[in-house]
Amino acid sequence: MPVANRLYDESGMRELDRRAMARPGMGGGALMERAGAALLDALTDAFPGARRLGVLCGPGNNGGDGYVLARLAAASGWAVTVHGSAGGADAASDGARAAEAWRAGGGAVEPLEDFAPGAADVWADCLFGIGLGRPIGGELAVLIERLNASGQPVLAADVPSGIDVNTGAVQGVAVRAAVTVTMIADKLGLHTGSAVDFVGTVRVAGLGVPDEVFQDVPFPAVRWRPEAVSRWLPRRRPGAHKGDCGHVVVIGGAPGYSGAGRLAGIAALRAGAGRVTLVTHPEHAALANLERPELMVRPAASAQDLQALLAGADAVAVGPGLGQQAWGRALWPAVADWPGPLVVDADALNLLAQAPRQRGDWVLTPHPGEAARLLAVTTSVVNADRVAAVGAIRRRFGGVVLLKGAGSLVALAPGGGMACITGGHPGMASAGMGDVLTGIVAALRAQGLGAGEAAAAGAAWHVAAARLAADRIGGERGMLAGDVIEALPQSGAGGGA
Repeated sequence: MPVANRLYDESGMRELDRRAMARPGMGGGALMERAGAALLDALTDAFPGARRLGVLCGPGNNGGDGYVLARLAAASGWAVTVHGSAGGADAASDGARAAEAWRAGGGAVEPLEDFAPGAADVWADCLFGIGLGRPIGGELAVLIERLNASGQPVLAADVPSGIDVNTGAVQGVAVRAAVTVTMIADKLGLHTGSAVDFVGTVRVAGLGVPDEVFQDVPFPAVRWRPEAVSRWLPRRRPGAHKGDCGHVVVIGGAPGYSGAGRLAGIAALRAGAGRVTLVTHPEHAALANLERPELMVRPAASAQDLQALLAGADAVAVGPGLGQQAWGRALWPAVADWPGPLVVDADALNLLAQAPRQRGDWVLTPHPGEAARLLAVTTSVVNADRVAAVGAIRRRFGGVVLLKGAGSLVALAPGGGMACITGGHPGMASAGMGDVLTGIVAALRAQGLGAGEAAAAGAAWHVAAARLAADRIGGERGMLAGDVIEALPQSGAGGGA
């Protein structure tokens, strides 16, 4: 696994730091010097018109990075103001030595409480790094809120202060950065949950740490980037016919909710399924494919009607618009007992929460509200630790779990680790997007991908298509699920992602 695709947590980063500083030429503050230089490079690149730098330094090594940045920036002609915390650092630490070097060169350190946002064109957040471990409160919380409210751009060192590097959760308050320069390796907590609203653009500064340092250091997740989605999708032989490309059956569309199943079915077609059958309520079955005749439609009034339809399926998606009334409740047990590749979403997840069962080969695709019902907790509990939630659902229900949201997480089969899908945008926050994702994952299962690959590649393709769709319509606001469906072929071919 390339280092660039690995996402580490606090324990892994501490081990990497220890190993790196034990390398020749990297101890004694040398690694901190490299971190300060990386911050200055990012500062120059990201804010070319700025000439006044303010640096907020905490008592630890994150603050030390800030003092090195201040010294290097001043030597490069920047007007530098430093605000630092009083005491708290070991006098023999690299951070304390960096602070002393700043003072020895004539640099002043003003109290943190005297911080004035307008005193600099850009601020560097070097207050807390990966080991904060507690909510930020008191005067520091007030300072951070003033900084965020000022609108002044912020460069964060390693992680915006207040972001939990393991989960992406905000610990009380957090600095809202325009750019985050994270050191040595990328971190999971920068790419999921609340963190995506605070990190801005993430730049990884490797600091010259060689690849052998990373050997055998555990990392909780792998980053799946939408730019690379085409390499994960199934290849077709030149003589392929529709029977080779899989038959997806989508089950959903209770009265009043016919659109959800239709969206999932059309997405499955655009994602390459050879055939798609929408099994829906008899009330609207005759109308479901009027605008999309490629979609086959069959009515089902009862579970008995499903048997012949399921027999010919290569993958089944159940839940979009299924409802929790008598019709959906009658169909769900028969689908849950079907032995083939199954993708479970929406109301099927809510029915599963009411009568839990386990399977080893299905894909569950909850959003945080559905995840909360599966775990019998509140949505806020899920959002506070998405990493723990997706793992708990996989352990309770089996299979592969795709927890949707900013930085979607895929908990793979036991021992398979986790994938984090990055690159999404707020234009995807509209009705029907989850139905589209369900159709994509089902289509990939029908074309032969395993459950974990289909879930992760499907989520990455979903993001790639949404990015292309935003380009096509001229922005993110007002994007429809149908726009994403129509962008699937080109984004899956490697273009526009």
